[in-house]
Amino acid sequence: MAQNDPASLSIEGVAKTLHTTLLDMWTSFIEHSPLLISGVVIIILTWLINLGVKKSSSRILAKFNLRYSLEVVLTRLLSIAVWVSGLLIAAVVVFPGLTPTKALGGLGVVSMAVGFAFKDIFENFFAGLLLLWKFPFEPHDVIECEDISGTVEDVTLRMTEIRTLDGELIVVPNSFLFKNPVEIYTNPAKRRISLTCGVAYEADVDQACDVIREAISSCDSVDQQKEIHVLPCAFGPSSIDIDLKWWAAAEPIKQLQSKGEVISSVKAALDSNEISIPFPQRSLQFKGPLRLERDAAESTPQQE
Repeated sequence: MAQNDPASLSIEGVAKTLHTTLLDMWTSFIEHSPLLISGVVIIILTWLINLGVKKSSSRILAKFNLRYSLEVVLTRLLSIAVWVSGLLIAAVVVFPGLTPTKALGGLGVVSMAVGFAFKDIFENFFAGLLLLWKFPFEPHDVIECEDISGTVEDVTLRMTEIRTLDGELIVVPNSFLFKNPVEIYTNPAKRRISLTCGVAYEADVDQACDVIREAISSCDSVDQQKEIHVLPCAFGPSSIDIDLKWWAAAEPIKQLQSKGEVISSVKAALDSNEISIPFPQRSLQFKGPLRLERDAAESTPQQE
């Protein structure tokens, strides 16, 4: 009676079906194992070819004297093309019924789905390509974007590494740099520094300008190939103001060092020529005479 139980017959049928399915899957796996092994071999070959393409492309592109970032983006595009081609070939080999047209069509559908799911990642990826392709800053350039400033250490396809002047490392999404204005301090390599110096009204202004110009020219941090401007610019409250302009290295720390060196040199030169840099002075004028009044208690002699 138990053998004719419908529940027992159902369990036996499920077990038999499961056994048959697993056996068919194992048989299919054994039959397709050469194709799977071939696909793995193709992927390994693709990896090896990609390494060779990276090395050879770097050597070839170096001969054209391209920008570093442009060499990087071309090398990475070649690497992506190699991997896409290798994976397509592997997919066609592993799945014989799959044609390149079907594979590309399926890849397009998958890329749309993945694009919607990972919108920010793909946005940063394409922004990274455009940064490497067109933007003028390179690694070791000093840039500022919004409230972030520092030295560019590396530009990848998704993010840019910036080392701040305090030594902190900031990882910035490429889309942030692409959408906002970027100020590049080190492009070109020299920047002009401006400073105002005041001399006393009784001083000879032309002599003071000559002394200041000579003092600036003696500084090692000043670019002697570019013109130094020393021009009187205003009648200040207590001095004749003179505008100083010179060129120095563009790095922020070198700008500060150059300004400090120029200030020290100009101060020493003016002192040696007895040209004073006056303190702020103010003259007060009154329409009429001033009366001085003393307190009555203070004006009356005290009696013992």
